[in-house]
Amino acid sequence: PKSRHKGKLDSENCLKELGLPWCSFRPTYICGPQNYNPVERYFFERVDAGRPVCIPGHGQHLTGLGHVEDLAVAMANCIGREERTNGNVYNVQNTQAITFDGVAKAAAKVLGKEAEIIHYEPKDFNFPEGKKAFPMRPQHFFTGIHQAMEHLDWTPKYDTVEAIMKDSYENDFVHVKAAGGLKNDFVCDDMVIEKSQVLA
Repeated sequence: PKSRHKGKLDSENCLKELGLPWCSFRPTYICGPQNYNPVERYFFERVDAGRPVCIPGHGQHLTGLGHVEDLAVAMANCIGREERTNGNVYNVQNTQAITFDGVAKAAAKVLGKEAEIIHYEPKDFNFPEGKKAFPMRPQHFFTGIHQAMEHLDWTPKYDTVEAIMKDSYENDFVHVKAAGGLKNDFVCDDMVIEKSQVLA
């Protein structure tokens, strides 16, 4: 299948074949201010609005989060370490994995609230075309980062989900909200909530 992720692998293979010096970074979910794919905003927006957080499946899938500043530092640390980094691939996130439910609870904690969570089975819904019901893939998605730490003399500064969420909230979410930049798009959520109330 066509995939930007496969495209990254193809690029790595091309660089190998050309004999050029290279290294590659494979972050998990990137978080932090001005995120092009603000996965953490999904959780903040719902908790802030007093709405439940709708999470696919059982909520226990483990995922990895990494702060954009930590990723930037890791990438910058390649400079001057080419003898170690050339031809290597580096996974980047914090040192922990956390469940989807845990992410929701961490986001709520930053806001000083409790997270109300509703689990649902994605295949039971026909969400509107083009709508993304949840910002993460419903599967385990985390990695070890020991090689990056060793080769790049690097340690994540934001090494807990709570620290990542706090920075994202203070330096991104509150400003986006104040500027009227929140989507307030709860169409998929409302479908899940309505069905959960019928089944209750």
